[in-house]
Amino acid sequence: MTAARNSSRANKIPPLRLLAWEVTRRCNLACLHCRAAAGSGPYPGELTTAEGKRLLDDLATLGQVVVILTGGEPLLRDDIFDLTAYGAGLGHRMVMAVNGTLLTPAIAARLQDAGIQRVSISIDGATAGSHDRLRAVPGAYDGALTGIAACRAAGLPFQINTTVTRANRGELPAIHELALKLGAAAHHVFVLVPTGRGELIREELVSPSEYEETLNWLLARQQEGRLFIKPTCAPQYYRLWRQDAHARGESITAATRGMEAMTKGCLGGQGFAFVSYQGEVQPCGYLELVAGDIRQTPFPEIWANSELFQQLRRVGDYHGKCRACQYRKVCGGCRARAYALTGDVLGEDSICPYAPVG
Repeated sequence: MTAARNSSRANKIPPLRLLAWEVTRRCNLACLHCRAAAGSGPYPGELTTAEGKRLLDDLATLGQVVVILTGGEPLLRDDIFDLTAYGAGLGHRMVMAVNGTLLTPAIAARLQDAGIQRVSISIDGATAGSHDRLRAVPGAYDGALTGIAACRAAGLPFQINTTVTRANRGELPAIHELALKLGAAAHHVFVLVPTGRGELIREELVSPSEYEETLNWLLARQQEGRLFIKPTCAPQYYRLWRQDAHARGESITAATRGMEAMTKGCLGGQGFAFVSYQGEVQPCGYLELVAGDIRQTPFPEIWANSELFQQLRRVGDYHGKCRACQYRKVCGGCRARAYALTGDVLGEDSICPYAPVG
């Protein structure tokens, strides 16, 4: 390959904005929708402390990254405070996804001291009954609320995460009001991807019409400005956002003011990556296709050179209606859901009801 072609390829490498690191797959819950099918373990082969720090060092060569420490349940890892402090010392924005049940005011304060800037805690039902059914452990709802109270006591910012299924979709307004009442910094709403244990509840995936209705409801709540909303695994939101701005005669710049962090849909391999507890690099946690292994190749090389990531970045090569869609650069369809439902990582996201124009 010539130097010119090398340069051209390098220019197409997007900056890494966020990385989710599955620091452990061990978990004290057994959620029905868990993409990792996580449980109590053990799970051999977990990255060591030294390997984790080397990953954080490698990320620092790409700039300051938002590092999401996830699991499983990250608080089950003994060195989690050490790893957090190390990443924060490198300038990364360190955040953590927990289920809340293990949080105490002392642990929340310790996380903040180590450099955690925000935690996410999942609330998947407006009542203990509906939340605990999805989380498959009695008391999970009360535990999550206790964890939120611990964050508030320690002054540690938190957000609420919610996974939308057909069973709990009608509870979304009540969950949103609960997030407001509890003082959450944001409400991140995930749409089910049927992978891991989620494959066993595939019937809980919302229909195309239910999906569109849910996204329009989220857009209306975002425009109210009471609480920042971030749909995840829901790239079609960015199409609706632009359609709504166009219908109101508003420029995209004006419509997105205050929402600059929400720039486009699927970011897998295009600004976001996932590292498993064993060091395998994936486009996201819901898409279990391996782009590389950090035990064999430094992460920056995988990010730049992985053929899987290169494929995902060529949105013009997508298949089905995603290829024909004029919103493919701002939406892209959920690559994980496309793969889970069709076996084609470049295929169309079948819960999208939009018919491309032209």
